[in-house]
Amino acid sequence: MTPPRQFVIEADGGSRGNPGPAGYGAVVIDPVTGETLAEAAEYIGVATNNVAEYKGLIAGLRAAKALVPDTSADGGPRVHVRMDSKLVVEQMSGRWKIKHPDMKPLAAEAARILPASDVTYEWIPRERNKHADRLANEAMDAGKRGRQWEPSSSTAALDTPRSSVADALPPVSGPPGDAAAGAARARAALNRPAAGTPQVGWAAAPDLGAPATFLLLRHGETALTPEKRFSGSGGTDPELSATGRRQAECAAEAFAARGTVQEIVSSPLRRCRETAGAVAARLGLEVRIEDGLRETDFGAWEGLTFGEVRERHRADMDAWLASAKAAPTGGGESFAEVARRVSAARDRLITRHAGRTVLVVTHVTPIKTLVRLALGAPPESLFRMELSAASLSTVAYYADGNASVRLLNDTSHLR
Repeated sequence: MTPPRQFVIEADGGSRGNPGPAGYGAVVIDPVTGETLAEAAEYIGVATNNVAEYKGLIAGLRAAKALVPDTSADGGPRVHVRMDSKLVVEQMSGRWKIKHPDMKPLAAEAARILPASDVTYEWIPRERNKHADRLANEAMDAGKRGRQWEPSSSTAALDTPRSSVADALPPVSGPPGDAAAGAARARAALNRPAAGTPQVGWAAAPDLGAPATFLLLRHGETALTPEKRFSGSGGTDPELSATGRRQAECAAEAFAARGTVQEIVSSPLRRCRETAGAVAARLGLEVRIEDGLRETDFGAWEGLTFGEVRERHRADMDAWLASAKAAPTGGGESFAEVARRVSAARDRLITRHAGRTVLVVTHVTPIKTLVRLALGAPPESLFRMELSAASLSTVAYYADGNASVRLLNDTSHLR
């Protein structure tokens, strides 16, 4: 039997006003050659962004199905959908419930076009979805002129030159939970035998197995914590204060009551090892050290407050706040460098502890970085998260490369 055709669909939708004049765009691509096989776009009148995004998905799925119309002969196409709508991707993957009444019929319509087992979904950043985005905007522009989009007038493909879809995707070695990992698993999904493809899609229950669940525990207070002084991996490596030790014991009691922790991993810095040790003693587990989980090296800023750094190194501080590639004064680490280190550590831990619940005792920047990457959020989001001493955050990593943030900055165990 001839194997089914394989396609990548990139789809998008937009609304100028939300709700307002709306349109969608979708492109079907050969995953081997990168050739554009079909385009679809339409102005749909007044609608919301989410409705337009679902309409784009439906158009892309129909276009892919039309390329292999005789499904009885070869089993139909297998499709990997890439969208910058987290909502649509998570709902169609079965991880998020669909509550809005306008979304339910659209999701059901999309699910009926192809068998759920033949469709996989991946979230991608907007900048990697330019072709479909341009099609949607062309459709809205046409609607503004009282016309409908026409393929002959489209210039969308000019924005996204590529020799192949594989070239446009990040390498397989990318860390899970972000765009690189999703792309790696996208290629794996397209190459899997049809019989072994897990069911995904709205109204289907994907059997992805138990996720690797990271319970991200920030260490307890040190003498520097209440004064909000920079305390990274390049400073004095302070111990827990009396308050920090009490916080560690409270965390240990909470985890003992929960009974779900199977492994404990810690940053090599003393404050984390002491926090992890308190939990390990209560649970009867060993603590494994992962160097990649250490805090940022803040260089000459170590031990200083934000105000003191601003006074002494204003230009460096301004650059640091403006760019993830800027490093603290005196040879510290940039957030971009920390992200690469933390992502590599996460990759190792997910591989080592697949399907298990792991207590990860680390610092502010590594935890915020893991949450940021799981959400696909930009680097500046690091400055928009609050993490209290001994707080708990949780991220689950699934076998398809997706991640789910389940908790952020929980301190209920300290009360």
